[in-house]
Amino acid sequence: MLQYVIWDVDPEIFHIGSFSVRWYGLLFALGFLIGMQIMTYIFKKEDKPVADTDTLLIYMVVATILGARFGHFLFYEPEVLFKNPLEVILPPYRGLASHGATIGILTGLWLYSRRKSSLETGQTFLWVTDRIVITVALGGASIRFGNLMNSEIVGRPTDVPWAFIFINNPEYAKIPRHPAQLYESLSCLVLFFFLLWFWNRYKERTPRGSMLGIFLIWVFGLRFFYEYLKENQVPFEDSLPLNVGQILSIPAVLLGVYFLIRGYRNQGNIPVSQDRAPTKTGTV
Repeated sequence: MLQYVIWDVDPEIFHIGSFSVRWYGLLFALGFLIGMQIMTYIFKKEDKPVADTDTLLIYMVVATILGARFGHFLFYEPEVLFKNPLEVILPPYRGLASHGATIGILTGLWLYSRRKSSLETGQTFLWVTDRIVITVALGGASIRFGNLMNSEIVGRPTDVPWAFIFINNPEYAKIPRHPAQLYESLSCLVLFFFLLWFWNRYKERTPRGSMLGIFLIWVFGLRFFYEYLKENQVPFEDSLPLNVGQILSIPAVLLGVYFLIRGYRNQGNIPVSQDRAPTKTGTV
């Protein structure tokens, strides 16, 4: 007889009056806090101004949240976005889209790099993105584990022995399902360790755009296939040959291929030390 995992974890850690602390929020915040420490370490190793990490954190937090919120409504509930645009920033904060977060992060880093890509700092767009994806991979693992703690974004029914029965999700509580959140969380964790090793090996000699390319190909390539194991998020996806997550993942993977190829084609143009021999202002 198969032994399934009975998942009945309370998504709430504790509450004081009407104030509630939930696992998802804690894991979301930890992703940024730990990521900040990793970026501080990277900046020190590559002789970048450590004080800039405070500014970078602000850009990342704002860009991630706004991008994820706007992306959710644009891709999954456009009627809400057009009727009440303020719902993007007003509580309750339901719905975050990873594709929207990716667009938001890339936009935020582009704006950040416009201020920091001088000859003195050398923080061009691709320099920053190649390093920030290390922390984003860890943040993705943390957030997806938060989805598991919330018993949301569940998988399709299955009879594999590691299937989860999500007791706290009334809609899906009776049938064993793929723990799709755990699949994505572990995939992001593997990517985090690989990117950290990759950067630690090459540091300033990292082909520009290569780590961003690897990130996009890995995350959204796997996301395309994981969607076959997940329940659709909104009803209109049931009538589509590919769901929204899959459709949006295709251009993300192609963009990753572009950056990866571009990075290795231009590898010979990277100086041994970008800080001692800075490139032309504004180049990526």
